[in-house]
Amino acid sequence: MGHAYTPGLKVTEKFLLTKKRILPLKGEVIVKKGDPVKPDDIIARTHLPGIVEPMNVANILGVPPEDLNECMLKKEGDQIEAGEVIAMSKSFFGLFKSKCPAKISGTIESISQVTGQVLLRGAPIPVTVKAYINGEVVEIYEKEGVAVSTWCSFIQGIFGIGGETHGEIKVVVKDNTQVLTDKEIDDSCQGKVVVGGSMVTADAVKKAAKVGASGIVVGGFDDKDLRGFLGYDIGVAITGSEEIGTSLIVTEGFGQINMAQRTFDLLKSKEGQLACINGATQIRAGVIRPEVIIPQDGDIHAKIEESDYRELGLQVGSPVRVIRHPYFGKLGEVTNLPPELEELESGSHARVLEVKFLDGKTAIVPRANVEMIES
Repeated sequence: MGHAYTPGLKVTEKFLLTKKRILPLKGEVIVKKGDPVKPDDIIARTHLPGIVEPMNVANILGVPPEDLNECMLKKEGDQIEAGEVIAMSKSFFGLFKSKCPAKISGTIESISQVTGQVLLRGAPIPVTVKAYINGEVVEIYEKEGVAVSTWCSFIQGIFGIGGETHGEIKVVVKDNTQVLTDKEIDDSCQGKVVVGGSMVTADAVKKAAKVGASGIVVGGFDDKDLRGFLGYDIGVAITGSEEIGTSLIVTEGFGQINMAQRTFDLLKSKEGQLACINGATQIRAGVIRPEVIIPQDGDIHAKIEESDYRELGLQVGSPVRVIRHPYFGKLGEVTNLPPELEELESGSHARVLEVKFLDGKTAIVPRANVEMIES
């Protein structure tokens, strides 16, 4: 009998990771299959079309739209500079001239003798895609991008803000229960991925951004602090594009929640090593999790035993985290998976499981209220 789907977060010491690095539009791939890459290496580039700036040139010159072509000094496709005169009209036997300067630099996109509008297209915007991680190019997608593979330690978070960045891991708290405050942040955190414990304060995030820390990885964060820090509420849209200077990854949830001991121990054991992180998060369809990738040396072409990586699903002994009240954020281990439906307090029926928490207490919770911690 198949098992019910249970969402899970990976926290693993060694994992073969492959990342697709794709351009938003077709362009040029500048690496080859088999090339080693580093996080800041550019692997592909393209140009996005420039902005469109409409100008009602006929109105500016005071001429009928059908006479616009006679006034244009530039034709469609011509290059222009901001302030350059693109059209001119003459009146009273040429004694008076009306001029129309271009608002932006770029090209003439179109000229309409129906509306009198001239569309200016701004200069193309260069876009590059970086490798993001240390690894090897294993596949080329012609004119689109590449796939990069690496052995790594891999940690997924619950929520994050800020985009892709990297830096050496620096643990600034004594254990996973300590709150990360601005007192633990100093100039030595510049360019580092700072690891905290149970929570990070808004002042600590602000100071980390001020000193130039690459990122923060911590157990919890107050949602009120998040709103105050960003200046707006996070909706259901994807995060990751925030211009905050420092990416933030929350591993457990909102509020003061101790970082899972296994997660903290893994990060502690990798202190001083390079970590590549991304705070991009999307909780609804097309789930995107924030992540910490700690690349390791290893032959990505080594034979992998299929049994080592098959999805086993939820079973007795699986480590889990409860994601709903009244045990929200608590970690434990599955001790029983009764197959029959159980009646809940609401009167509905659902499959449940028995979980033993780290403090030794046990509880019966609906299976939908837990997520696996995949290792």
